[in-house]
Amino acid sequence: MSIDNLNAIIASAASQLWGWPMILLLLGTHLYLTVRLRFPQRHIFKAIRLSVSRDADAEGDVSQFGALATSLAATIGTGNIVGVATAVAMGGPGAVLWCWLTGFFGIATKYSEGLLAVKYRVRTSDGTMLGGPMYALERGLGWKNMAVLFCVLTAVASFGIGNTVQSNAISLLCYETYSIPEVWTGAIIAALAALVILFGVRAIARFCSAFVPLMALLYVVGCVVILCINGPYVWEAVCLICRSAVTPEAAGGGFAGTTIMMTARFGIARGLFSNESGMGSAPIVAAAAKTKDPVRQALVSSTATFWDTVVICAITGLVLVSTILAYPEVDYTEGGALTKMAFDKIPVIGAPLLTFGIVTFAFTTILGWSYYGERAVEYLSGKRYLLLYRLLYVAAIFMGAVVNLSFVWNLADLLNGLMAIPNLVSLLALAGVIVAETRRYHAKN
Repeated sequence: MSIDNLNAIIASAASQLWGWPMILLLLGTHLYLTVRLRFPQRHIFKAIRLSVSRDADAEGDVSQFGALATSLAATIGTGNIVGVATAVAMGGPGAVLWCWLTGFFGIATKYSEGLLAVKYRVRTSDGTMLGGPMYALERGLGWKNMAVLFCVLTAVASFGIGNTVQSNAISLLCYETYSIPEVWTGAIIAALAALVILFGVRAIARFCSAFVPLMALLYVVGCVVILCINGPYVWEAVCLICRSAVTPEAAGGGFAGTTIMMTARFGIARGLFSNESGMGSAPIVAAAAKTKDPVRQALVSSTATFWDTVVICAITGLVLVSTILAYPEVDYTEGGALTKMAFDKIPVIGAPLLTFGIVTFAFTTILGWSYYGERAVEYLSGKRYLLLYRLLYVAAIFMGAVVNLSFVWNLADLLNGLMAIPNLVSLLALAGVIVAETRRYHAKN
């Protein structure tokens, strides 16, 4: 079977998976938890304050900020740059609003995942804290088979969203911008990742704690500069995004023919890819945080979705759509070209800034997802196959740098959706526990 035929099969499967049933399950869970928890989004500023403070004398493997930084490292990746651009290119400008809504209401889901991760976490014989949806499924619901299914999907998904997609984005950008062969880029990324991954979660957390704030700040500053340059088109871009979300229309460059279903599908799929709320990945590292109360860590975890989607994806979407309006004669049906055009508007440093953003975002995502995959493998078989997993993971980094981008993105969409299903089911089934823990905490604080 050729790669084109396999790509067509995977694209068809992803399209079927991301139909109305999946969209309703994901957004329905976000909305249901938002209402049952009485809009936890209102606590976001308290959560931000807690994220940079310590929970004294708490047990865990990394600080709460370290866990948050690792989570953000895994979520702030190419989904925030290339992913949003791909959503706009394939679903039209309205996909930005769907992506944003997925993030806003997804704060409640990310909160719930973090709470269950700490409540049902376990300490191993060597003192390591382990948790995540697999432990909530097993210990909270007694669904061992579902927990195993989630871990299998997580381990496989780590090679898509967390690995090949990221290395592919890095190699493609380095080739198009600096003519560096993809093989060289893949080899360098794989070697650097191996050096960090072999030292475990503490090394990953330290690396991410140092790089995540810097890379996010530089990227946001770059976006603000572009919005200043595109000033006359920014408000028009906001209006177009809102209109196109419910009544898709051409915005220049070949967006005619998009439907509400296409717009919602690509916006929500890329939103999930970006912030991972409901996927069940982030709570795996949240369980390692030094905290005494599951609600405290839940609040900290919820800030990841706020920063990732409500802030970074929103500003990226405005940059892209305002650029489309500024240059309506250009065909923007390829997401990477759209992103590059936007950042080329910054004189001299635009291209290097975009390169730095994608490379650092993608590289830290690779590191964060290696931890998720390892914990899934450890749940399935103990520590026996961890070294093998790490070796395969590093090899896949290299392979991702040289394969077809369309194939990689379609595979990531499919794996993301499959992984989210058992996690979303567990959140709905344990909603009563989440509500009870939340009310207990806020009654005392």
